[in-house]
Amino acid sequence: MSDPAPRAAAAQQLAFDELDTPLYDTTFVVVDLETTGTSPGADGITEIGAVKVRGGEVLGEFATLVNPGREVPPAVVHVTGITTAMVYAAPRIEAVLPGFLEFAAGAVLVAHNARFDMAFLRAAAAQCDTPWPAAQVLCTVKLARRVLGRDEAPSVRLSSLARLLGAATQPTHRALQDARATVDVLHALIGRVGNQGVHSLTELLDYLPDVTPRQRTKRFLAAGLPAAPGVYLFRGPSDEVLYIGTAVNLRRRVRNYFTGSETRGRMKEMVSLAIRVDHVVCAHALEAGVRELRLLVAHTPPYNRRSKFPKRAWWLTLTDEPFPRFSVVREPAGDALGPFNSRSDAADLGVIIAEFTGLRTCTTRLPRGTIHQCPPAIVGGCPAGSDGMSSGAADYAPAPALVRALFAGRSDSPLRAMLDRIEGHSRAEHFEAAARLRDRAVTVVRALHRTQRLAAVARIAELIAAHPDGNGGWEFAVIRYGRLAGSGTAPRGTPPMPIVEQIVAAAETVVPTGSSAHFEHADGKEPVSASYHNVEPIAESGAEISGEVSGSAVSSSGTGGDARQHAEVPAGRPDPNDAPPMPPRTDGASIGPQAETAEYTHVPADAPPLRGASPEEVALVVRWLARPGVRIVRTTEGYRAPMYGAARWLGWAELAEAAARVQPTEQAYLDRLG
Repeated sequence: MSDPAPRAAAAQQLAFDELDTPLYDTTFVVVDLETTGTSPGADGITEIGAVKVRGGEVLGEFATLVNPGREVPPAVVHVTGITTAMVYAAPRIEAVLPGFLEFAAGAVLVAHNARFDMAFLRAAAAQCDTPWPAAQVLCTVKLARRVLGRDEAPSVRLSSLARLLGAATQPTHRALQDARATVDVLHALIGRVGNQGVHSLTELLDYLPDVTPRQRTKRFLAAGLPAAPGVYLFRGPSDEVLYIGTAVNLRRRVRNYFTGSETRGRMKEMVSLAIRVDHVVCAHALEAGVRELRLLVAHTPPYNRRSKFPKRAWWLTLTDEPFPRFSVVREPAGDALGPFNSRSDAADLGVIIAEFTGLRTCTTRLPRGTIHQCPPAIVGGCPAGSDGMSSGAADYAPAPALVRALFAGRSDSPLRAMLDRIEGHSRAEHFEAAARLRDRAVTVVRALHRTQRLAAVARIAELIAAHPDGNGGWEFAVIRYGRLAGSGTAPRGTPPMPIVEQIVAAAETVVPTGSSAHFEHADGKEPVSASYHNVEPIAESGAEISGEVSGSAVSSSGTGGDARQHAEVPAGRPDPNDAPPMPPRTDGASIGPQAETAEYTHVPADAPPLRGASPEEVALVVRWLARPGVRIVRTTEGYRAPMYGAARWLGWAELAEAAARVQPTEQAYLDRLG
């Protein structure tokens, strides 16, 4: 009997990301920028130069001066020769960027020290509200370090490489000239790797950080993963979890661990140990982030830094005694500020707040019926010291009451006292003292805002929010006491409200700290439906929702809005008579007849700020709610900032932080060249 004929292998179509593009057929756009400094957020672009090449031939050039909207510093003028007068009549970046993106469309972006140039271009795109293209980026600094030894190329500055590699164009710190020089350097470096088997774009990107053959061979671990958002878990030989991460596209993200995109030594070591990749598909990025946090706590994988150094938060709270003081604790009480990464940070902030609220800092425990006898002191004394040298518990009571009001956002008089003292130091020309107190005041504002922002979500029994998915559908999240209790999506063309009801019915029960009852709807009634400030609940039926989705009008009815807290933030110091508007009440008949029939878990007034929720999880939820386009479907009570909370002081804090920044120097500007 003859052997059966071998079966022909089934044809399999390769995915686009598995096809190798030959280098001779790859279009590169080599770009160089000149800027007013080194900070993408604070500085602007003064010149863009770019050269488009393919197969060694120049296909086109792009060059223009750009008006950065500010003066060009003398140090930068000395380096580039570009003056404020030269860019005065030049177009702004809003007019230049679309033309550059069209010029570079579909090409691999190349730059010398690409991190610097790409950071400025991405910042410009964000400023212009323009989506940044998902283009491959190649850095000639990294490629030079990979190809050339340090004995041959002690420096990888563009001028040094141009001389070493015999570039036809020498850089001059002008954008187009430097881009032309970078083209010559790129071609010379590609020529050197050709005899090492690097003939395609994929091979070049893999070659760049010295990917090992063992790392490449493990690409099969990503073969069965879906192109969907979720969480992935690398497992080791004993089925232990080595590493946990999240991805918008699971297959693409995990594949990056086996290519040149992964440069971290720890991750290469982890990949060498991995034998399997498990995954959990999630509805959207918020669910993926929350699942990642919970899985990190459950598995403590050794290659996640958050597992190696668990983030156990510290809280600043008042002691339970007749003469309360500050105490730094792990488990917060009702009046608490935090979370803080370190105990010392919390203690330092307590000293600042005590100074401006009159809270005592002496360490003696005072029982009821005694008196506080700390004498006043000019420097370093107990803030509760008085000229009378003694006070009873009733005389001392306003100090802890002011602290509680400050934490809860009912009063901001300590912040105003700080500003008054800063202004007093400035008038007396004690500028160093004013600067120190300014920085301390910013720390207080940021800490108060963080606590109040998280607590605003954690106190709500149930909040259902929706975010457009960019394709005409919606992403939903059911949030209970700051925790994600349920999630789901409604694709375009699907009525959203039935989906919402299914998610709510299957959502997790959340029992907040300090409460023994579980979350429930009394008599089967729906929870109170309350529109947030300038937020319109989504439609009861049909997939079309009023407002805008990803920039395209879906329906003309209604104005819509987003789910960010509504307290206005003035640009400067808040006016004491200009309080932000209060949100609509949610505890009376003004909301509707359901307000009297809905009952929820009773949470005591002295419950901790986050109701026992993880600070990291609540922070994820808050950031998701702050995304543009988020709508509140319904909520048991208003999602709001306190009237005299720290949100009103954020404008001042940003101005103070900007004043404290160190201006870039000429040497810092030169260092960005690599």
